[in-house]
Amino acid sequence: MSRIAYVNGQYVPHAHAMIGIEDRGYQFADGVYEVCEVRGGRLVDERRHMARLDRSLSELRIGHPMSPAALGMVMRETIRRNRVRDGIVYLQVTRGEMKRDFPFPPEGTRPSIVVTSRSHNNARNEKAAEAGIAVVTMPDIRWQRVDIKSVALLPNVLAKQQAREQGAKEAWLVDGEGRVTEGASSNAWIVTRDGVLVTRPLQTGILPGITRSVVLDLIAREGLGFEERPFTVQEAYEAREAFVTSASQLVMPVVQIDGRPVGNGAPGLVASALRRDYHSQAEFI
Repeated sequence: MSRIAYVNGQYVPHAHAMIGIEDRGYQFADGVYEVCEVRGGRLVDERRHMARLDRSLSELRIGHPMSPAALGMVMRETIRRNRVRDGIVYLQVTRGEMKRDFPFPPEGTRPSIVVTSRSHNNARNEKAAEAGIAVVTMPDIRWQRVDIKSVALLPNVLAKQQAREQGAKEAWLVDGEGRVTEGASSNAWIVTRDGVLVTRPLQTGILPGITRSVVLDLIAREGLGFEERPFTVQEAYEAREAFVTSASQLVMPVVQIDGRPVGNGAPGLVASALRRDYHSQAEFI
């Protein structure tokens, strides 16, 4: 079955999906995106994702392509047409198409929107979680507004490729003071020797992850020890556990950092429990 994409008002096969050559997303990375989990054919945490999309658009002064209700309908229809039970739905909004020039196009230029959906292999994801993943650290060279979920991801691409070349699944980006900011496509966490969960606070230096926010609610519900503060690479080396959070990986245990085992080198009890219980805290609509 051919995959179907929604592009500026039409559902079309991927092979026929087209955006204009002068679309500002293509020429300037002038756009934002969201990735939502699909589970059992239902959107997970739609409300939170739409709130973050609204914030990203507002920060970049890009207009909304449609109402939240209409966008929800488009996302569900794209999921349905692609017969996705478990996977993701991806949506991207750019400032639109206009003659190439750095300033914003004239008022009234319509934003461009693309929505796609694809299935995930849940068995493979669970197998990865049972084994845990390796991460490597490297300098954070991104722009200073990574709190906006922009499509300008070239530093993340380079970090991911470097991680792959070193046999790792993820890159942990490190600021000038030796503190972990986040992963190239995830938020970063550790569990200290005292059993306290630690992740960096929301600032312009990290993305406000939706999975991160659900995990925070789960931590509060379960009464776990938690500190929202930066942590150093050395602290990560010495941690009892580590893990990453993202819509595509949920809670993924980290068992190796820069070739060093984390704790006993196996997925930790805290990360595994958070992964197991994640969907009891997430929102299904």
